[in-house]
Amino acid sequence: MGLPQDEAERRARERGWTAVRSLPEGAIITMEYVEGRLNFSVADGRVTRCWQG
Repeated sequence: MGLPQDEAERRARERGWTAVRSLPEGAIITMEYVEGRLNFSVADGRVTRCWQG
């Protein structure tokens, strides 16, 4: 598994991401693209996937 959610969010903000969104794994989301946003899929408090927009 990946980083703990809070650590991943902190690192993303330190690296200049203006918006960080964490979602439960498998969540249904819109395809709306937001420049400057980093999305995390989280399961059991750990990041399992990330993507921009």
